[in-house]
Amino acid sequence: MSEHVRIEREDGVLAITLARPERRNAITVAMYDALAGAFESLADDSETRIVTIQGEGVDFAAGNDLADFLEAAPRIDEEIPVWRLLRALAGCQTPIVAAVHGNCVGIGTTILLHCDLVVADPTARFWMPFVDLGLVPEAGSSLLFPRLAGRRRAARFLLLGEPFGTDEALEIGLISHAVGRDDLAAKLDEIVRTLLAKPAEALRETQRLIRHATRDEVLEWMELESRTFAKRLQSAEAKQALSAFFEKKR
Repeated sequence: MSEHVRIEREDGVLAITLARPERRNAITVAMYDALAGAFESLADDSETRIVTIQGEGVDFAAGNDLADFLEAAPRIDEEIPVWRLLRALAGCQTPIVAAVHGNCVGIGTTILLHCDLVVADPTARFWMPFVDLGLVPEAGSSLLFPRLAGRRRAARFLLLGEPFGTDEALEIGLISHAVGRDDLAAKLDEIVRTLLAKPAEALRETQRLIRHATRDEVLEWMELESRTFAKRLQSAEAKQALSAFFEKKR
């Protein structure tokens, strides 16, 4: 368990909060482990009806904590927490609702592809700079974004690394609801209450049916991405790009 991931269970809701606001909720290996454990636990959990995920502070998630992540680089092609998390998300059979604001960088954006409903306020900024770091997309995003947004627009996001805002995210279907700056918490609560009021098994089975057609394909695609990501991480090109990134931050 990580001190930077808050997990609360109450009245059929598993509420997950990324709680590292001082680092804009950049995700560490320990945080991935905690998140993976939370989602994996749902496989044997008949009491939880809904999962919520949000970030504490000004941002949803600033992507990987790269310094921390690179310490795991020698084991990146093995069973590490981030791959566990992504597989658990793709196979999750409990509805997931995310509330996002501020920066959603890298996996902060791609994780949303595996949520069933996503609420965002006008501060949300989605950005996937994988190529700029000498890497490739993950979380099945190289499969799912072209299907969601079309190939040309996906190329803007994944090849050019262009950021985009709430309006475009709503237009392409990355998010389901756009709300005012002060309405995010209220809308999340409204959606949760609405879902909890519905017949539990009908809700769960409908969510399973929605995901069923693409689940195996997404898991296979994630495996392809993870192998490619591992190779890229060890490449001279990625090492140079990551070195430049850290130099810029000094």
